Amino acid sequence: ISSTGHLILLDEFLKLDASDNFKEMFDVVIQLGAILAVVVIYWNKLWPFGKQNNPHPMAQTGFGACLKKDMKMWFKIIVACIPAAVVGLLFDDILEKYLYNPITVAVMLILFGIAFIWIEKWHKNRTPKMNSIASLKYSTVLLIGVFQLIAAIFPGTSRSGATIVG
Repeated sequence: ISSTGHLILLDEFLKLDASDNFKEMFDVVIQLGAILAVVVIYWNKLWPFGKQNNPHPMAQTGFGACLKKDMKMWFKIIVACIPAAVVGLLFDDILEKYLYNPITVAVMLILFGIAFIWIEKWHKNRTPKMNSIASLKYSTVLLIGVFQLIAAIFPGTSRSGATIVG
């Protein structure tokens, strides 16, 4: 589900009598809840400190091992964010002007609904190639970031949905 796409559709059908500044703040606050929910649910995987009491931070076992593993995960997350950051910084105003509208949202909701069905059927009896973040190569992580561009460019496409399809 694309929260941005649904907010665009909400604004189209309900025509809130509010300033642009209020609408922008409303969008941020609504999406912040979803982001914070993910942080709360995955806090133990995201926060590298306090997992174990090990006075040797870069040891092979204990806290040091957790810290190294978590830092690798964070570097992969940063690499995956690079494509969207570059495109967003360079083309945000153009994308918002031409693509952030109800027609684009409706088309992308339909296309990604079809893509999900097709991907599910295609992968029905296949074995996953990767089972953990640790097994992801940086080239794969960058490719995930490229697929997330679909969601950054076309509202109505969720970031997780674009990643799954990719």
